[in-house]
Amino acid sequence: MRREFSAGGVVVRRMRGRWWTAAVEPRREHHRPRVWALPKGLIDPGERGAETAVREVHEETGLRAVVETKLGDVRYVYTWDGERVFKVVSFFLLRATGGRIGELPPGMEVEVAAARWVPLDDAGELLSYAGEREMAVRAANVLAEGSS
Repeated sequence: MRREFSAGGVVVRRMRGRWWTAAVEPRREHHRPRVWALPKGLIDPGERGAETAVREVHEETGLRAVVETKLGDVRYVYTWDGERVFKVVSFFLLRATGGRIGELPPGMEVEVAAARWVPLDDAGELLSYAGEREMAVRAANVLAEGSS
């Protein structure tokens, strides 16, 4: 079974007295229901997971961010061209430091249809994948512990 390693981020900022996170709608060729996800992608050779998370957040949202902490890993198996793939995605809590949501680097519009801020408390309902919903909850818990 092939193995893949990716990393992504729950990138947050404080606005209007609450925490918000960036969600992306991947561009899809099939007309399935809309999918909202956290920014993520394959770890490049020589790159660490945290570096990948920062890079992917920028490429898929237009935001610059710094890593606060690792939130955990999501593991699953999927099939690609008849081959089973075991995938591990490491997620990090990142804090937005600049950029504008949706202003993607040139060429990234082929991967991302939309990027938007959503209240972190609502991310559990919006995000399409259970593992990513869990990472949003973990991020909210980490932020709540830090503010007490």
